Amino acid sequence: MSGQYFLEQVATVKILTQVTKVCTECYSDINVGDKIYYDMQNYRYICSNCSEGIFKEIEKKIETIEEGSLFA
Repeated sequence: MSGQYFLEQVATVKILTQVTKVCTECYSDINVGDKIYYDMQNYRYICSNCSEGIFKEIEKKIETIEEGSLFA
């Protein structure tokens, strides 16, 4: 399901020089070769730790909606 929200990539020199050198969520440094994630909902690059945390929050919201829906 995370594929609907994040695009997994490896940080390249091009990404680091043209877009960002830090995670836009926690501001930790991103280095060439690091696994990074493009957040398609908010149009930003984030680190692995932040992608996991954000995905857990999304899952909780989905569970809450499903529990409260008419079809549960």
